[in-house]
Amino acid sequence: MDLGLKDKRALIIGASRGLGYTAATLLAKEGGKVAVNGRDENKIKLASEKIRKNSGSQVFGITGDVTNPSVPEKIVADATKLLGGLDILITNAGGPPAGAFESFDETVWQKAIDAAFMSHVRLIRAALPHLRKSSAASVLTIASYTVKQPMENLILSNSIRAATVALTKSLANELGRENIRFNTILPGWTETERVTELMSARATANRSTPEEERRKLTQEIPLGRIASPEEFANVAVFLVSPAASYVHGVALQVDGGAVKFPF
Repeated sequence: MDLGLKDKRALIIGASRGLGYTAATLLAKEGGKVAVNGRDENKIKLASEKIRKNSGSQVFGITGDVTNPSVPEKIVADATKLLGGLDILITNAGGPPAGAFESFDETVWQKAIDAAFMSHVRLIRAALPHLRKSSAASVLTIASYTVKQPMENLILSNSIRAATVALTKSLANELGRENIRFNTILPGWTETERVTELMSARATANRSTPEEERRKLTQEIPLGRIASPEEFANVAVFLVSPAASYVHGVALQVDGGAVKFPF
């Protein structure tokens, strides 16, 4: 199936590793021109070089911390200059730290809001003038399935990521008539560095081991396993592609059936 991504210009945030990196790799393999962002200059340079080598497409690395209010606008400006415009924006933020409600003060809450919510707001706001010039504009925000089924010891993520989903749906309603599509993916447990960190946090909280926590986790997933990053990327790349031109305002679970509610 031709997804229609050849020469489409895409900016992927948080793409030096994990879900963002894998989605950027698949976009590039589909013929897209890709700009990838990360905080660490060396890591994003290595990531962009690896994606370029594996795909044969144009790939640019852009360093910048999206939790800094002044940085998202610069990232978008740099990306559009390098790519010659923008068709696709994938906003992706690292998850806030694990912990219970009373373990976090207001400073930690505000930092988490800047990282996991306001980064999406600022990036989308900066990208809109460029997306309006595209004939196939698409924005994909990455949240978590925990917005539908809150997870123990993840009070920050459960709360703040829900705001990202509401933002995306609101923008779908507001800007759909301008032919800019907005969708969200709600990933479940996926083999990334973030999962390794969370398994360690759970083990500490429960006085167990990461291996035991992983075993308990997979028992709760109907498919009986954790997803690969490629399984996430396949869905993400389809959603931002012209092949999904009538998919709009969706919050799609990619969770192996982990959410128990039907809606």
